[in-house]
Amino acid sequence: MLGAAMKKFLAITIAFAALTGPVFAQNKQQRRESPLQAEETQKKKDAEKVDQQYREMLRRTAGQSETPARVDPWQNMRQVESAQPKN
Repeated sequence: MLGAAMKKFLAITIAFAALTGPVFAQNKQQRRESPLQAEETQKKKDAEKVDQQYREMLRRTAGQSETPARVDPWQNMRQVESAQPKN
């Protein structure tokens, strides 16, 4: 009698494995990122985009590195000092 019960259990186990196998296979193909992983991925993409824009701006402004003549915005407000030394 024990042999018949074992065969029945083995048949049920094999049937269960055969039916649930495709479910796990589909789950691996449709694996999606968790919200935290998606957020981290988006942050990395944004950081790379900002770095790319920064490098592009540096490349565009590399030829403009000549500094213009210094300008004193207060030059009209200062009094002209006389040539006489103070005592």
